[in-house]
Amino acid sequence: MTGERTAVGDVLLAVGARSVKEAVRWAVAVKAVAVLVRDAEDKTAFAGEGESLAVLVVDPAVSWSELAAVVYGLVLEGRETESGRGPTDLFAVADSLADAVGGAVTVEDQLGRVLAYSRGQRHADPARSATILNRQEAEPLRELFEKRGVLAHLEGHDEPLFVAAAPEHGLTGRMVAAVRVGRELLGAVWVACPAPLNGTRLTALADGARTVALHVLRSRASADLERQVESDWVNRLLDGRTDAAEAAALVARLGLPQAPLRVVAVHTRIATQPHAGLLLAFEAVTTGFGWSRPGRSALAANTVYTVLPAQDAAQARQWVHGLRSVLPQQASVLAGISAVAGVAELPTARREAEECLALHEAGPHDIAPPAYDEAWDEIVLRRLYTAARSGRIPARGPVAELRNHDAVHGTPYVATLRAWLDAQGDLARAAERLSVHENTMRYRLRKMAEVTPLGLDDARARLAAMIELAAGDLSAFDKP
Repeated sequence: MTGERTAVGDVLLAVGARSVKEAVRWAVAVKAVAVLVRDAEDKTAFAGEGESLAVLVVDPAVSWSELAAVVYGLVLEGRETESGRGPTDLFAVADSLADAVGGAVTVEDQLGRVLAYSRGQRHADPARSATILNRQEAEPLRELFEKRGVLAHLEGHDEPLFVAAAPEHGLTGRMVAAVRVGRELLGAVWVACPAPLNGTRLTALADGARTVALHVLRSRASADLERQVESDWVNRLLDGRTDAAEAAALVARLGLPQAPLRVVAVHTRIATQPHAGLLLAFEAVTTGFGWSRPGRSALAANTVYTVLPAQDAAQARQWVHGLRSVLPQQASVLAGISAVAGVAELPTARREAEECLALHEAGPHDIAPPAYDEAWDEIVLRRLYTAARSGRIPARGPVAELRNHDAVHGTPYVATLRAWLDAQGDLARAAERLSVHENTMRYRLRKMAEVTPLGLDDARARLAAMIELAAGDLSAFDKP
């Protein structure tokens, strides 16, 4: 705002404002819905200005020109997504930069994942091709960069750096420049070249890295907005906060079929970075749109939930395998898969996925993620065991008495009862399970009846004994 001139718009950049209160007055005057102010010690309250207004405080290390470029792209140009749509395609930027510097260009994020690359192959080496094909730097190559101090240089310096050839890694030489906005490292621009760039080409790389930073920041801001909306819609579906008509409408807006659907619950952990695994998983499952991403996901507490079109559990397991493949090698991925569900059944499917996730965490981690329609019996037993733990566990009765007798006298009576019940009273099958003679089974059953009344001729008593034995078998799952 200068003199008599007033600009009206959605977002106001408070360039030159001497206080937060002054910035807010400007924003209210032009009917803006948001105002960006520089971070300062000004703690002035501005309640009661008479308008609804969002105040965003930005890092002073980020220039007004960078902020203006991002806001312009989001508000005026329309949102740019990771599909590359819109007037600011990162692949087009890579092509232009490759022409300016005379070498093939790759743009990567701070974890070495490929964001874009140029069409040209001038001076391209096998390492670049492998990185593009795998969509991420190979671990040995990243370890080489760390050992040579390349990653440390990117963290603290903006000047381009030459990385000498390493034939054993398929590397013939590169220049790299940090992609940074303010103090935050967003990634790097790599240029394939056998010798260091100089003169106008070096200047073009430095300037190009700053341009790439704006595009990456704008793309990330747009993607974050999309993720927030998607996560909210998915959470509403899974929490049961919608009626049938609204749920069907949300599913349609998410681009999902009405059925068959499955819910996948995922826990991801990296030992040295407690929260990084979860955030990386959520970013991975929400990258892309439309045909490139079959599911729609939400982040809630410490779990990523994905609603996935899948008739067979194998399809959902393949999706989990794909997620694991794009995460760092040190990340652990545990998952649970619901049974097939329609739109109205999604809240129930969420609980099924959570129970299967708990089953995966309790058992061996190297097995395939359990699916509810295949592991429902184990889930039911876990529920019974949980119910038993929350109430009073029987201290008497046939199973408890036999267990106590075994503990004191070293008898195998509980195992014998379990084998007899599993064999549905067939002495031959039960004896075979225990590798003993049928007469031994008869003898044990007589001795067991002397210890406690078994009541095995009563169907309800047999069922109760089977439940108590099964719930007791799950005690190992309850251990930390």
